[in-house]
Amino acid sequence: MIEKKVVSQLVEEKLASSSNYLVDVMIKPGNLIVVEIDNDEAVSIDDCAELSRYLEEHLDRDVEDYELEVGSAGITSPFKVLRQYIKNVGNEVEMLLKNGSKLTGVLKSADESGVVVSIEKKVKPEGAKRKVTVVEDESYTFDEIKYTKYLIRFK
Repeated sequence: MIEKKVVSQLVEEKLASSSNYLVDVMIKPGNLIVVEIDNDEAVSIDDCAELSRYLEEHLDRDVEDYELEVGSAGITSPFKVLRQYIKNVGNEVEMLLKNGSKLTGVLKSADESGVVVSIEKKVKPEGAKRKVTVVEDESYTFDEIKYTKYLIRFK
């Protein structure tokens, strides 16, 4: 079976001189190799094809047969690496926490320690008759987050 480490290393070598970056490598049953890449702007089909050709040149089918899929991280896919979080700062995201709570808000910042999300909440001030909307910043570590996705809204 082809090792994930070997494929990851080949992808990193190829992408080192480009603005694309590795999101994930999966080796599935039947030697199906799935490579996901991303870019701070956009990933083109040519980027995927070029990486696919590079991997084909460096993996030997005579030693071990495999199937290869190279694609971009989908817009609805959960974020897997810090760079995807950084890319989406300022965008609305949906988060599912490991404690089971789900929230939506604007991703305000992201770094190695975690993320800060601005969340709108309805609160009723003391003595007021109606609830008012307030925005609160909440911080979460990556250990608390099950997944985070870009939130698509159709208005």
